[in-house]
Amino acid sequence: MHILETTPNVAPITDLILTWTHIGQALVGSIGALAFIFAFLWKITAVEAKSALEAKQWIQRIVVGTIGVEVAGSLVNVLTSSVPPTAH
Repeated sequence: MHILETTPNVAPITDLILTWTHIGQALVGSIGALAFIFAFLWKITAVEAKSALEAKQWIQRIVVGTIGVEVAGSLVNVLTSSVPPTAH
């Protein structure tokens, strides 16, 4: 008996993971874009230097968070594509 013959079909699980990953990326992207716009407007309209600095820090956090989500999505794609084709 071969190991590959007893491997369960993981295609539904892989599809589910990819679907939820894409949904998460879309949500974070949309919310991140909206947060970026508000932080940018906050920075532009800030009267005090401290407030402008806080807005700049939030912009940096938003950018880093968005990049993190993209890296996580790429990692999910790498992990799901590492499943052997015979298991699909």
